[in-house]
Amino acid sequence: MYKIAVMGDYDSIYGFATLGLDTFPEEDREEAAKTLHRLADDEYGVIYMTEELAALLGDELKRYDDRLLPAIILIPGIKGNTGAGIAGVKKSVEQAVGSDILFGED
Repeated sequence: MYKIAVMGDYDSIYGFATLGLDTFPEEDREEAAKTLHRLADDEYGVIYMTEELAALLGDELKRYDDRLLPAIILIPGIKGNTGAGIAGVKKSVEQAVGSDILFGED
């Protein structure tokens, strides 16, 4: 059975621990990259990550674009929503169904 992780700044992710998810507070780019790769190699099927942390990791995340696992899902942090998470989901849906199902709702 795959595990679920949440990465981001402590204030944005600490509540996920009450849901039984493994939390990994990270704000430093190098340490976050190491944690991401370790989680990906350690049977984590889903990694939720704050949009702010994902922006820091950029190229490190591209390594997982064409892999089935782990699914890396961007979530807003306490500083707000940048729109990156919604854009990622929209892109995935377009690839899966071959069409923009949210046409006209930008």
